[in-house]
Amino acid sequence: MASNRDQITLECTRCKERNYSTTKNKRKHPQRVEYKKYCPRCDAHTEHKETR
Repeated sequence: MASNRDQITLECTRCKERNYSTTKNKRKHPQRVEYKKYCPRCDAHTEHKETR
């Protein structure tokens, strides 16, 4: 049985560093997701967008 979850990588919008990897439900969120997370390089909470 195929899983509905997709492995994604989150990239900081300020410094473009890829900091986090997680999974998301492809059915519930077909568009790219954004989360506000901590970036150690920027030393601040910034928007992180999905990359593949």
